[in-house]
Amino acid sequence: MTLNAKRSGRWMVVVLGLAYCVSGPTGWAQSGDAKPGEAKAAEAKPVRVYETIFLTNATQQNELNDIQTSLRNMLPMAKIYGEPTQRAISLSATAEDLALARKIVADLDRPHKVYRLTYTITETGGEEGGKTAAPQHFALVAASGEKTEFKEGSRVPLVTGTYDTAADKPNSQVQYIDVGLSIEATATTASQGIALRTKIEASKVAEEKSGMGAQDPVIRQIKLEDTSILVPGKAVVLGTMEGPGGGRKREISVVAEMMM
Repeated sequence: MTLNAKRSGRWMVVVLGLAYCVSGPTGWAQSGDAKPGEAKAAEAKPVRVYETIFLTNATQQNELNDIQTSLRNMLPMAKIYGEPTQRAISLSATAEDLALARKIVADLDRPHKVYRLTYTITETGGEEGGKTAAPQHFALVAASGEKTEFKEGSRVPLVTGTYDTAADKPNSQVQYIDVGLSIEATATTASQGIALRTKIEASKVAEEKSGMGAQDPVIRQIKLEDTSILVPGKAVVLGTMEGPGGGRKREISVVAEMMM
C-alpha cells in the first residue's frame, strides 16, 4: 500500500508493507483451512447403506441369478452379492438405490403359479386286433418354471465289469436301469397361455437276448419330446409313439389347469 504525504512543500511517498503467510512455492493459504478440492470431494462422496433382502418365492438358482442380473443392470453403482444358501441378496448402496432395489425385488420375487397337468395315453393296435384300450391318465402338479418328474416301472439289474486275469476271476459290478414310463414336464407362464415342455420315455425288456451274454438284457425304448403352448382347460395332442415292428400305437395328450 502506498500513502502520499506532503511535508515542507514536498511530497513524500511512504510505502507500507503487508505481511502474508505463504504456504508452498505457489499458493496462498490460511492456517487451519482445507484445500477447496478436498472440501468438494468430501461433500460429493455418497453415503452407502448396507442391507440384506431375503427372497420369498425364488427357490431356484437361475431365479436368484436373474434377480441379481436385473439389480446390477439397474443399479451399476451398487455392490450386490447373492447368497444362494440363504436365498438372499446383500447390497451396499445409497439410500436412494436401496429403495429402488427393494422395489425391483418385490416386482420379480412373485409367487409361482401352480398347474395340474393331466397326461392321457391311449393305446391302439397290437394283439387286440386294433381295438382301443382303456386310456391311462397320469396327473402331475408343477410349479411354474420348475421341472416335475413322474416314473412308473421297474429297475432291471445290468451286470458290468472286467475279468481279472491275474487273480483268474471276474470283477463284476451291478448297475440298475429304470424300465417303464417316465414323464418330465416343465410348465412356464407365457403371454399366450402356458408354455409346456414335455419329455416322455417308454421302455421295456425285450424277449430276445443280446449276443453279449445271458446277463445282458435288450431294452426297447421309445421317446417323445415336445414344446407346446396350452390354453388352460383345453386338451392338446402332443404326438403318437409307435412300438418297433408296427406294434401298438400310443397317442399322448395333455390338459393343463391352474391351481393357484
